Amino acid sequence: MNKVFKVGLIGCGHIAETYFRAEKYFNNIKIIKCADINLKAARKCSKEYGVKFLSVNEILKDQEVEIILNLTIPKAHYEISKKALLNGKHVYSEKPLAINLKDGKELLKISRRKKLYLGNAPDTFLGGGIQKSKELVEKNIIGKIKLGNAVFAFPGIQSYHPNPEPWFAKLEGGPVIDMGPYYITALVNLFGPAKKVSGRIINGPKYRTIGIGPKKGRKFKVNCPTTYLSTITFKNKTVIRLTLSFDVIAHQRNHIELYGEKGSMIVPDPNMFGGSVFTCKKLGDNWKEFKTTKMHLGKINIRTQSSRANEAPTNANYRGAGLSEMAYSIEKKRKHLCNGEISLHVLDIITSIMKASKSGVNQSIKTECVKPKKFTNIDIRKIIR
Repeated sequence: MNKVFKVGLIGCGHIAETYFRAEKYFNNIKIIKCADINLKAARKCSKEYGVKFLSVNEILKDQEVEIILNLTIPKAHYEISKKALLNGKHVYSEKPLAINLKDGKELLKISRRKKLYLGNAPDTFLGGGIQKSKELVEKNIIGKIKLGNAVFAFPGIQSYHPNPEPWFAKLEGGPVIDMGPYYITALVNLFGPAKKVSGRIINGPKYRTIGIGPKKGRKFKVNCPTTYLSTITFKNKTVIRLTLSFDVIAHQRNHIELYGEKGSMIVPDPNMFGGSVFTCKKLGDNWKEFKTTKMHLGKINIRTQSSRANEAPTNANYRGAGLSEMAYSIEKKRKHLCNGEISLHVLDIITSIMKASKSGVNQSIKTECVKPKKFTNIDIRKIIR
């Protein structure tokens, strides 16, 4: 029987619901206390989920809490994670690890010095969709993959988030920081570390209108680029064209397409856990479907509409898997999959894409990481209810 780790949640906003739901799926995590700089949000979370609310400083020093779950806005990730580590807590944070590489490196350095675990979303690459894709890539089903396309194109987070302004702020805003982690982490999982990036930006509308919640209809100013067109060259020589945009009303492109010497592959949405993988090995042939609905983290587990407006019914969504897998790894004293090295490497790619796109100068990736191993059924069965 696994040890159940006591978790303190900081940031009682839009995403908190998803992590409380994770307790239904995983057997070794329990959120026992919550905190937020907005006391009203903390009280609401406390009442809704039956946990005690504290101030941020109180929860960081609480002796009962073993892991801090950092669900604050991106620019606060570094500060909260650093304080948690310095207070002797393991940390699992929402993406990105930080909003600049220097801060990310410091977090990793502190975690190593203190011998604490530093985990980071996204954990969607642990799901059936990306894991099935990884299996097929490593089996060489479509041969050596030399190139591919990855596309996230959407009107913007203001359509489904009640407080979208931070995602359009000068330093921590834009689609690369917001959605890039899902796509880039999935690609690192498939191909290993990146070598260099290039890119350019396109600016969208200067003002956006909030589409949901108490501020619905209110306009706010955009202070960051909202479309990035980039190219990532991986160390294994695979080249991926990556489009990340908050300026596209609709499109019919696949999330990720990979082109190998013996065929092509469609990889499902890296923002979700499930979804079928498709391959085609001959011009004119039908695409072969590899379903993931019978995989542990590919099964449909949401059948009613969540309060999260972008979380439609009939999805496989097991956010919290990375937190649970990290907790199990702490107990067994082994390396976790959503680890600090991978998160720092993804942050390096993110910040390098933004710099390359704004400057027009190609950027070399300076960090290293080891390509994640496969998340096997044996591994999953140890933590899933």
